[in-house]
Amino acid sequence: MVNYMQVTLEIGPKGKRVVAVAPDWPGLARGAKTEAAAIERLRAYVPRYAAVATLAGMEAAFAVLTDADVVERYPGTSSTDFWGISFAFSSIDRQAMSGEALARELTLMQAGWAFFDEVRSRVSAEMLRGPRGGGRDRDHIVRHTFAAELDMAKKLGVRTPLEEMLTDEGLKAHRDAYCEAIRGFMPRAKWPANGRFGT
Repeated sequence: MVNYMQVTLEIGPKGKRVVAVAPDWPGLARGAKTEAAAIERLRAYVPRYAAVATLAGMEAAFAVLTDADVVERYPGTSSTDFWGISFAFSSIDRQAMSGEALARELTLMQAGWAFFDEVRSRVSAEMLRGPRGGGRDRDHIVRHTFAAELDMAKKLGVRTPLEEMLTDEGLKAHRDAYCEAIRGFMPRAKWPANGRFGT
């Protein structure tokens, strides 16, 4: 059994930020000012991502990943430098994807949704503010997350009003449509593996 995690490094054009991406685990990516720091942040986030892998039924495969192996460095965009998150495509993102691989990534995306839903259902509506009073409360975070996802969904022709996503029925319908749109898109091109297709 492979005990290392494939990692790609997206490097901002001005070298201000580097994003370490685990292409086999959609959504597992972290940015920092240097390659080493980005990889370290990715490693630090592994225990948090483990909950998603468990919900997806992949906890055994995820648990054995004890090391990281950098398999590619590729150029990012100006947004990579500014935000420190992935905005570009590695060569892995551009490879053809089998039906089995697609099903695996959709399972992980749906597990990410389930984890997000569980967290938002149990945290209080009001959250502690930062030392200067900044930050958002729970509902603002939820709306922001859904809005970001809608930006990607629109590129696949899924245009759900944000207010509908705030209802249980509307959210389920949106997610079903999103998954179907990805399945329809896949015969033509590979969906990015860097985690930008889900919350």
